[in-house]
Amino acid sequence: MSQAIEAAPPVTGPIQADWELDYYSRPILEPDGKKRWELLICSSPRDGAAFRWCLNCPAGSVNSSWLRQALEQALAAATEQGFAPPRRLRCWRGSMRTMVQRAAEPLSLEVVPSRRCYALVEWLQERMATIYPNEEGFMAGPLAPPPLPIQPLAVPLPEAARGDRWSWASLPLGALREAADWDVSFAGLVPLSSELDDEVLVSGLRLFSTSRSLAIAGWLAGLEPVRLEVDGNQLVLEAGMEDRWLLGNLESEEAAAAAAAFRSARSQAAGIQFIAVQSSEDQPGFDGFWILRDLPDA
Repeated sequence: MSQAIEAAPPVTGPIQADWELDYYSRPILEPDGKKRWELLICSSPRDGAAFRWCLNCPAGSVNSSWLRQALEQALAAATEQGFAPPRRLRCWRGSMRTMVQRAAEPLSLEVVPSRRCYALVEWLQERMATIYPNEEGFMAGPLAPPPLPIQPLAVPLPEAARGDRWSWASLPLGALREAADWDVSFAGLVPLSSELDDEVLVSGLRLFSTSRSLAIAGWLAGLEPVRLEVDGNQLVLEAGMEDRWLLGNLESEEAAAAAAAFRSARSQAAGIQFIAVQSSEDQPGFDGFWILRDLPDA
């Protein structure tokens, strides 16, 4: 196995973070005429440090046994760099889910099928722009796009997860930078680029439930919320690998305004969105708060 380890900045103690994983082929032909396979593992930056690990895989060795050995190497490399073993391993591609689970189970790693892999997507985009084009065998030019998956219909949230009501909200991006210091029972935060303007308004929504807000926040935490979207006149929460949950039906003007706000966020604020769960507008903290990002799936 040939490998490349990208060193993290020095840290003062073990850092506990979830991992995001992509084990897939790249647009590079090896000398034997087969596409290169590559394992990428990263963590979201925590306390100024991020773990990144890359390992090439021969096309003839793509299996769960190879992946398990590679995960063992990644765990060892993470330890050397001051990172604790991950609490969870997010698997980004549905087609690789079974193989990843077989490889991770003997290592006692919990696999979570999820598109909530924002750091991984950014790293892939970075490599597509700066690494792969410089590799011998890079397949330049447009490639045939993969077939678009059939998008499942959005289904209503279960009764136990529905709040009393919801409302639109917006926050300046600078305020979201302080979210780690807020009083939140269930949180899902992501790093925010220092290049983004603090004054940009980020669109989101607040869910309210007088008696069940904490339970609803706990339920949403298990969904792996990914992004909000407007589909026709419906407000939809995308979550997990392919789940789509109907949050509400909108009037035509409201739907058009919400869709425009989300498009603006993608262009001005890297697709940042948010969901907050509270018992009321006056609650000083949050029972749940998630930063979402509207990013491509592949």
